[in-house]
Amino acid sequence: MEKTAKYTPDDIKRMVKDEDVRFLRLMFTDLLGTVKNVEVPISQLDQLLAGKLMFDGSSIDGFVRIEESDMYLHPDLDTWMVFPWGDEHGKVARITCAVYTADGELFKGDPRNNLMRVLEEMKELGFSDFNIGPEPEFFLFELDENGRPTKKLNDKGSYFDLAPMDLAANVRRDMVLELEKMNFKVEASHHEVAPGQHEIDFEYDNAVAAADHIQTFKMVVKTVARRYGLYATFMPKPLNDVNGSGMHMNMSLFDKDGNNAFYDENGDGQLSQTAYYFLGGLLKHAKALTAVCNPTVNSYKRLVPGFEAPVYIAWSGANRSPMVRVPIARGKGTRLELRSVDPSANPYLAIAAILKAGLDGIKNKIEPEEPVDRNIYSMDGQELKLDHIEKLPTSLHNALAEYSKDPLMEDALGSHIYQNFLDAKNMEWTAYSQNVSQWERDRYLDML
Repeated sequence: MEKTAKYTPDDIKRMVKDEDVRFLRLMFTDLLGTVKNVEVPISQLDQLLAGKLMFDGSSIDGFVRIEESDMYLHPDLDTWMVFPWGDEHGKVARITCAVYTADGELFKGDPRNNLMRVLEEMKELGFSDFNIGPEPEFFLFELDENGRPTKKLNDKGSYFDLAPMDLAANVRRDMVLELEKMNFKVEASHHEVAPGQHEIDFEYDNAVAAADHIQTFKMVVKTVARRYGLYATFMPKPLNDVNGSGMHMNMSLFDKDGNNAFYDENGDGQLSQTAYYFLGGLLKHAKALTAVCNPTVNSYKRLVPGFEAPVYIAWSGANRSPMVRVPIARGKGTRLELRSVDPSANPYLAIAAILKAGLDGIKNKIEPEEPVDRNIYSMDGQELKLDHIEKLPTSLHNALAEYSKDPLMEDALGSHIYQNFLDAKNMEWTAYSQNVSQWERDRYLDML
């Protein structure tokens, strides 16, 4: 069943007039997950609606070469949103755009376009929606007199603390209020485990909308933090000896009748065979997925034992130490929670790769191993071996090796994104490998 569009061009023109919108921020996302935008005056609205606004794609990471630079932005009208803040010059509205080539074709290097391609493959298998509920975490650091982030945290609170320990309660409250003005349905806001660490959860949505929300969410969080003299970072592990920031992905498939395809009242644990096969696909491709879901050198400083982040390829119900957890909700709320993803991931690429892995499990009837209902961190090597539990890659280098070995990754990302992502991340690893850190100088300079 086709969904009715939220907004028509006439709706948008009316809102522009009613809300005194003076500028348009045309947003899209590059290969590395960075939000890009072209800001134009409202006089360009008709050009935008006609899909005639052009930009230079050669200046965007992972897009095209300089001789192929002309690209067009086609607006997704459903993403129209007026920012709740403005000034004497009027308000700014954002709209997320699809990138097209000069020949009028969807650009295969646009991560959002690629996710839509994978979703079409999902629909061919008889499913209507892939819903995602993200749980992004972030740290708040104080700014110095020059507006640069310091290493000083904004508070000393911990999990679910209240003021006075949680000094960011008012900051988070303002973030939530701004998000709600932008039609986000916020479900929870709380202090996380580490000092200065926070989480705001918003309601699940279809895969593309959820990825769009993640990108907008990051921008709002950073904007509000600045008002308080703080810097919000989604870096996975900004500090030693504390928990890192994850972005757990809760997911569920829906059939064409609107039923949750992961739920079966009479199934084992009230999970359907579809859910088990999807889970089997996630576990089979877990090592290769890690390169996309944990795409930075710093990501692997989080994926270590002792800080609640998953390290092992396994699944469970109540147990939070494996990579995949099955929360207790059933019926329409039945879902799988992938706990390894971190907020440095490009959400469009991560969701596409996760979905493709799960669909591979369904198509090839991949059964998962038995659930692990004990603390994996306390198991020794022999116990891990007996339960067929393997570790996730321990570095970006190792994750890229797994990515290169798994043909599913190229299928999930398309040839253009697959190769450009691999090239970019190999360059990142090489640059890191050649850098001499302060830790090395402290440890070896006087010793050797």
